Parts: sequence; C-alpha cells; structure tokens
Amino acid sequence: MNKQLIRKYNVPGPRYTSYPTVPYWETGSVNPQIWKSQVAKTFNATNSKKGISLYIHLPFCESLCHYCGCNVRHTVNHAAEEKYIAYLKKEWLLYLDFLGEKPQIAELHLGGGTPTFFSPENLKNVLSFILKNAARHPNYSFSFEADPRNTTKKHITTLAALGFKRVSLGIQDFDLAVQEAINRVQSFEQVERVTNDARAAGFTSINFDLIYGLPGQSPATIRNTFEKTKLLKPDRIAFYSYAHIPQNIPVQRKIDETLLPTGAEKRELYELGKELLEEHGYIEIGMDHFALPHDALTHAFQSGNMHRNFMGYGTLLTVLMIGLGVSSISDSWSAFGQNHKTIRKYEKALDRDELPIYRGHLLNDEDLIMRRHILHLMCTFQTSFEDENLRCDALTEGLKALTEPEKDGLVKVTPQNIEVTPLGKPFIRNICMALDARMHREKRAAQKSEGRKKSFSTTV
Repeated sequence: MNKQLIRKYNVPGPRYTSYPTVPYWETGSVNPQIWKSQVAKTFNATNSKKGISLYIHLPFCESLCHYCGCNVRHTVNHAAEEKYIAYLKKEWLLYLDFLGEKPQIAELHLGGGTPTFFSPENLKNVLSFILKNAARHPNYSFSFEADPRNTTKKHITTLAALGFKRVSLGIQDFDLAVQEAINRVQSFEQVERVTNDARAAGFTSINFDLIYGLPGQSPATIRNTFEKTKLLKPDRIAFYSYAHIPQNIPVQRKIDETLLPTGAEKRELYELGKELLEEHGYIEIGMDHFALPHDALTHAFQSGNMHRNFMGYGTLLTVLMIGLGVSSISDSWSAFGQNHKTIRKYEKALDRDELPIYRGHLLNDEDLIMRRHILHLMCTFQTSFEDENLRCDALTEGLKALTEPEKDGLVKVTPQNIEVTPLGKPFIRNICMALDARMHREKRAAQKSEGRKKSFSTTV
C-alpha cells in the first residue's frame, strides 16, 4: 500500500450506510404523521412484489465492549426483556394499523446490543407475534447477530425453527491481549461451538465480524486470528476498520490510545488480512466484506444485485425497511426516520399510541440521484450516468472533485461512468465523499460561520 496515498486520504469520513448520511439530515422535515404517509406510499407500491425489510433492535448487553459504537444499554437484569418485548409488539401493531394489508417480510434482522441476551423463549415470543401478523416473502432471508459467549444451542434451534438461516458472530479478534484491551474476552472453543451448532441446525450462511485497528493488534495477532478463522471457514467475513471517536462514544475513552496502530500500521493490518482472506478463497464483495464463492452474497455481487442499507450488505432490494425498537432507523427510500434513542422516550411515545419517530429526512430529487450513485459505488465499485435522469448539478460538482483521485489512479472517469480501480477499492469512502453534496455544502457553511464540524472516523 502506497504510504503517500494513506497520508493523503486518511481523513474523517462517513461509512455511507445511507445518503444523505445521518449528520446531514434536515431533521425538522419528518414527524410521526409525515413518516406514516411516507411509509404507506412506499408500502402500497412495493409490498406485493418486493416485500419489506424489518430490523429489530435489541439493545441490552451484560457487559460493554470498549470499542462499540452501537446504541446499547448495559444491564444484567433479564427482567427487562419482557417489558421491552411488549413495546416492540405495540410498535409493530401501530404500523399494521395503517398499512392495511399484511406485510410480506423479505428480510428480517435482529441487531443489538446483544440479541442473544434475550432468552430463546422470549425471542420466539416476539418473533412469532410479528410473523403471525405478516407473510413470508417467497425469497425471505432471516438473520441475527450473536455473541458467542451467551449464544446457546437452544437459541440456534429456536431461531432455525422460525426460518432463520443466517447468523453473524461478533469475534473482533482471537488474541487474548487484544480481547482484554477491548473488554471482550471469548475463547476459540466458544466460537467453534456456536459455529458447529448453527451448521448442524441448517444455517446456510455464517458470518464472522473481525476488526482491524484495535489496541495491541499487530501483524502477528492478525495472522493468528485468520489462521483460527480458517479452521472454522465461515461463509462470510466482515473485516471492519475500528472507528475511534471517543468524543462521540464515551466508552471508547477506556481504550489506551497508545496501543492503537497508526494510520500506516492500520492499513498494513488490513492489507495483510485481505491477503490472507484471498489465500483462503474469499472474494472481496464490497467495502470491508468478503465471502466464499458459494455464498448468496457473492452471487448477488457478481450479478450486480447486491444492496446496501442500514442493516449492511444484502441480496434483496426491498425499498421499504421498517426499524422496530429504540434508536432503530427506517427507510422508505424517499425518507428516513429514526426512533428515540433512549428507552424512556421510546416507551413514552408508544404509551401515547404514537410511532416513536423523533427525527428523519425527506429526500429531494438531488438526494435521490446522488443516493443511487453512491449506493452503486458501494455495492459494485462503479456507477453510470448515461441516462440524463441520473445527472444533476451535484453530480457535475462531484465529478470535478474526483479529478485528484483520478490522477492518483483510484478511479476511472468517463463522460458516462465512474469505475473504482483495484487501487481505489480501499479508498471507496473517499471516492463517495467526492459525490457527497450535502457534506460539501455544510463544510463550506461551517467555514464561513466557523461552525462546529461533524465527527467521523478516519477512512483508513
């Protein structure tokens, strides 16, 4: 990896699970009533053919991982489960009240927090309630996130019986010293047990979440982690960059910053991990994601049908995504809506029989065009604007901003197309940033007014 390019492009930037990204939403434009109308419009147009995606946020964790940037609530009191489930059911019923026909669920994902904090019985309780009031799309895909430390065989078999075929295990690193530095100690044997249980129960895709840039990591620890990963051969691997932003995430202040790899060292860890993954037969299918040739996500990437939303990369484009639970984000394609971030405010809104939406964003014509281009770059490493309807002033400005990355060999730009080169793939966030009209406008406004800049993790 060219160290000069690392120094040049290692700047703060978004991860582009949406466009516009959350910090640049015009948050006064959405309230519960407006959100209902946006959801209904998209649902009526797409449910019968594409179905919907459903994300359920389960926020509880028994211990806090020091690297984590998710919205979590630390507790060892499992009595919290039943009360939270009651509110999830109420929120789902509020959606059903105005949707009219039964939703067809194409994607369903349990995220956290720690979904396996909840007992198998309570997970069955809430999921059976949701599925009783919905239909499964013919091509449905159900998945959940699991902590190997508390995921039991009964969790696996219960969810398998409900139609779940995909599981993502939070591993991060197998090295004990690194695990201790991030307060997430788990053994290889625990991961092996859950992996084997999932395969025995018929799960067709197992993902490992691994992170580079953690305190104490080195080429030796990365090699150790990937050698152990090779033994279990998960179908997919998400190899994320650690986002260290303690000014936004207070728990990260517990991390010893003197142990963090520098920008060049961090990129070296990524390059080594990528090299080992390719040696082990994995294919790079998107930013930070790799999969074996047989996996459905690989097939979707190769056919140009892979999609990206707040749940990550997926094989289905459902257009409408409904998020249930505290802090969940929903997407109607023409608008975003986010639930209250605290359990107290989330519950209070539902006690008033209101959807717990507290902010969002209505996408204008420019947003919709630029969203499409950024999404294509994130999913296929290219985008086309041959169609005049896919052009706008923001795209013209973005193409000018790509002049320097093109000189550096990161992209190829033609009058009708942008293509990311192999050299440019590790810098995909920087390339998308060139097209981020909302970010550039706010930066200019902040410079004029000396306003506060948004905080992001660095791109390398």
